[in-house]
Amino acid sequence: MQVKLEHIIEGMEMQSEENRSYLNLKTGEIVYVSQEALAIADDGEDYEHLPEWQQEDVKLAYDIVDSFDQFAGLPSSFDIDEYEMMESYCNSLSDSKTQDALLASIRGKGAFQRFKDSVNRLGISDQWYDYRDMKYEEIAIEFCKSKNIDYIKKEY
Repeated sequence: MQVKLEHIIEGMEMQSEENRSYLNLKTGEIVYVSQEALAIADDGEDYEHLPEWQQEDVKLAYDIVDSFDQFAGLPSSFDIDEYEMMESYCNSLSDSKTQDALLASIRGKGAFQRFKDSVNRLGISDQWYDYRDMKYEEIAIEFCKSKNIDYIKKEY
């Protein structure tokens, strides 16, 4: 089985505090499950009283918990340090004026929004997103290597 890196990256990006993404190691499918459903499955709680849509989510969570060797949790936001990515991008720039402006934008509260506003204002948002995509791909490749998963790189 080969997995497309773009699917893994999409799964990584779709995660939030409320939802997790897993790779089904047998089918190559990326599945999404709520943290609430995972907690119910971890505790072994009954879920028949839940609405049908939520029951499906909990059934999937039970599959993940009960057959953990069949599912691999994708790198989460805790594993992906976007702040470090922004700082690394800033330091990669050759124009010291742009570099200084961006480094200043990521200091303190609201750094992510200020950074986004700054790259847009400076007209380098495409450059930033290309850099970010490259970093996400590196993380996805490391994930695949750590799990001995064959992968297919995105063709540009």
